[in-house]
Amino acid sequence: MSDYNEEDDELVKELNQLMKEIENLSFNSNQSLTDFDESGEDTQESMNELGEFFQEEFMKVKLPFKKVHPDAITPNFAYNLDSGFDLHSTEEVYLSPFERALVPTGLAFEVPDGAELQIRSKSGLAIKQGLMVLNSPGTVDCGYLGEIKMIVMNMSNLAVTIEKGTKVGQGVLCPVFNGKKVKFVEQESLGTSERGDNGFGSTGIV
Repeated sequence: MSDYNEEDDELVKELNQLMKEIENLSFNSNQSLTDFDESGEDTQESMNELGEFFQEEFMKVKLPFKKVHPDAITPNFAYNLDSGFDLHSTEEVYLSPFERALVPTGLAFEVPDGAELQIRSKSGLAIKQGLMVLNSPGTVDCGYLGEIKMIVMNMSNLAVTIEKGTKVGQGVLCPVFNGKKVKFVEQESLGTSERGDNGFGSTGIV
């Protein structure tokens, strides 16, 4: 398969290891009934682990990526429950106060249909250095296959140097209704709602 990669190979190895453990727990004629019960419990536990393995690994959404710069850093979630993965700069960038620049990541992604990759600021950089992704969240459409570059702005009154390899933003894969799934329907009037056309400031300032 063209999309087969090293990560898939590791998953297959884990699967084969679990299958071997189950085979080693099989019952033979020299075991007592007590041994069989214990072996059966162990086998069931291994089967449950196998089911969890399939559920957790093979049901994951794949996000293919390509390094378009030799110093690009492989994307990775710091914690399993994180929504975003870090994006790093592949070059040193100097920003004067209130200056903005296009910061390259050296990564390109093949975003799956029905999703978009949102590029967001890092809260730590925003509070400590005033560095923000200017159009946060930036949108990477599923049809775009080029390098991800972040519009980063220095919102502080001090100059900031973004060192090469620094975490500058984060990517969040989000479901979206793209142009294939949306049909515009012009109407003479729209439906009614409690809010209606009440817009800016209509909910108060507190």
